Amino acid sequence: MLTRYGTDNIIVMLVISLVLLLAGYFVTNKWVSIPFYSAGILLAVFTLWFFRDPDRNIPDIAKADHSIILAPADGKIVNVLEEEEKYFLKGPSKRVSIFLSPVDVHVNRSPVTGTVEYYEYFPGDYLVAYHPKSSELNEHTRIGVETNCGKVFFKQIVGILARRLVCELKVGDSVEAGRRFGMMKFGSRMDIAISPDSEIYVKEGDRVVAGETIIAKLKCDIE
Repeated sequence: MLTRYGTDNIIVMLVISLVLLLAGYFVTNKWVSIPFYSAGILLAVFTLWFFRDPDRNIPDIAKADHSIILAPADGKIVNVLEEEEKYFLKGPSKRVSIFLSPVDVHVNRSPVTGTVEYYEYFPGDYLVAYHPKSSELNEHTRIGVETNCGKVFFKQIVGILARRLVCELKVGDSVEAGRRFGMMKFGSRMDIAISPDSEIYVKEGDRVVAGETIIAKLKCDIE
């Protein structure tokens, strides 16, 4: 299945692929036609691969227990650290950062169940996504969700290749853990900040799957 978040890109890229294949067909010299055929096929394959949107098996525990934090993006854990979060938690936090390479699924899913209480879009630069300053300087969205067990803050952050973010959330929306909410295109990063007394279940170097991997658990007094 292909994501609806990339429909415009998919159409343009497949049209370019078709043009390249037709150019290869109409070129009489086979040695000249090979590069056109190759480029057309490679672009079509990359398009279908990059914009794939596989179904995910949301853990039953995440549906029942609102303290569970799921990975909001596919990729590799590049940071697990403590820092001040100034936008939504407004205090000490634990931050988990996920780096997405161009071959990862780029559709994003809500890490928790709750209500969107904060949303802001920030236009910015295009540093490589794993750069320590990319979280603040690159183009990104800031999303804050209030759950039954506390606040969760996360960011979609573009990288050096990405040039567009898609986020369909707005303040007041209800979200469910594992539900699709947007996409980051062509290599990017996702940051998740939670309260410092939360349990973290991942470490740097781990691979995670959006909507399936449990990355943390909030401390929750609700029985």
